[in-house]
Formats: sequence, C-alpha cells, structure tokens
Amino acid sequence: MTEYGFYHLTKSGLDQALPRLLEKAHGSGARVILRSGEPERQDHLDRLLWTYRNDAFLPHGGSADGNAERQPIWLTTGMDRPNAATILVVVDGAEASDAAQFERVLELFDGRDPDAVAAARDRWRWAESQGLTRVYWQQNERGGWQRAASS
Repeated sequence: MTEYGFYHLTKSGLDQALPRLLEKAHGSGARVILRSGEPERQDHLDRLLWTYRNDAFLPHGGSADGNAERQPIWLTTGMDRPNAATILVVVDGAEASDAAQFERVLELFDGRDPDAVAAARDRWRWAESQGLTRVYWQQNERGGWQRAASS
C-alpha cells in the first residue's frame, strides 16, 4: 500500500527542506524519483543537490547524465522511472497520477501560497479516492517535521 505524504512548508522554503528529506531517503538505501513541473526547475534542483551544503552532496542524475539505472535519485519532469525507485518526491505541483507504483510519495508544497495549498487539498481528496494511505506533515518551529494527520 502506497503512503502519500503531504509536506506543508511553513518555516523554510523548498530549497532548505528538500535536501534534508532526500538525505533521509538516500541514507535508507531507497531509490528516488524527484519530479518537478518544468525543465527550468529541474535544472535548479540539479544545481541545488550539488551545492546545498559545502560538505555534502546528493548523488543524482537526469536524462542529460545517462546511466539512469545507476542513479539513486533521478530528476525528471515526466512519468519515467528508470532507476526502479520506491519513493516519488513531487514538487511544484508536478503530476503524481502514478503514485500507486511507489511505496511512498512525498509531496512538498508551500504553505504561504494559497494556490499551492488548495491544490494540495485537491490531491489529498484524489489520494483518498485512489485508496492511498495519506499522511499530513507540518513543519515545527525548528523546521523539522511533525505528523499532524493521517487516514
């Protein structure tokens, strides 16, 4: 059964929260698809994963890099899954209609953007209609994650 997690960004932006979540997923040995909505955004995320900290990086690649099956984190704007990922990370309202193919989905959305919040609510209802387990995560005062609801 797929667990669809909704990550409500309230204390930090995506560029601060995303690498920490990806570190946890990568550290567990999971393979990840990081899906964004636009190619320009994918380019930004590619640079971010190389530079988010001076003493670390997250191994990743995209279609320009090749060797998809060897990439622990695959960046895409499409519905491809060439690295046999078990986790799908969705940002910028990207499509997740294939959520049931993954063990976990992490959707990050900006709590300061009313349109993003409304879209996340719609996807919450969609995930329910698909029979997916839903979990709502909200940032605490320090930017960590607190489970706030589930169904």
